[in-house]
Amino acid sequence: MDIEARLEAEHSKSLTTAIVAYVGEDKERFAVLMQVFLKGESRVSQRAAWPLSFIAEQHPQLMRPYLDELLKKLEKRNQHPAIARNILRSFQQMDIPEKHHAVLVDLCFTFIKDQTCPAAIRAFAITVATNICRLYPELKNELYLILNELSQFPQLPAVKSRTKLSLKSLGYLNSKI
Repeated sequence: MDIEARLEAEHSKSLTTAIVAYVGEDKERFAVLMQVFLKGESRVSQRAAWPLSFIAEQHPQLMRPYLDELLKKLEKRNQHPAIARNILRSFQQMDIPEKHHAVLVDLCFTFIKDQTCPAAIRAFAITVATNICRLYPELKNELYLILNELSQFPQLPAVKSRTKLSLKSLGYLNSKI
């Protein structure tokens, strides 16, 4: 399968399913998809994000060699929301190596606080930040303060739900968020 050509031609659930089935656990095929995602034209990269996130959920070990590049891509601000949304969706399922914790949690905090950011990105950022912050008491408290501050503003259901799950997971059961 020519993944890039297929993604240039269409964007559909059936194509996403076909790419996920084609790649499976194959590292070489996954590398091709990652190159399309990381280096492809903007529209094609956006389309590659969807199957990438499904594969990452099933086979998170395939993502590990690309963490540095994925974090750099996540830092870029002027890209389609599908890019950040699917990277963060993928990171929810992964054990992120300690060397990436600081950069990733900082990015997540930025997404969480950004009221203009789409709800799905913020929701996934809350989960990723929670997963990391459980390991660091000082970050756990910082995330609590950020989430508590969010409660001062109207929230979309996805963000509100993730906030409650995060606070419960972090041990702040009596919060009124």
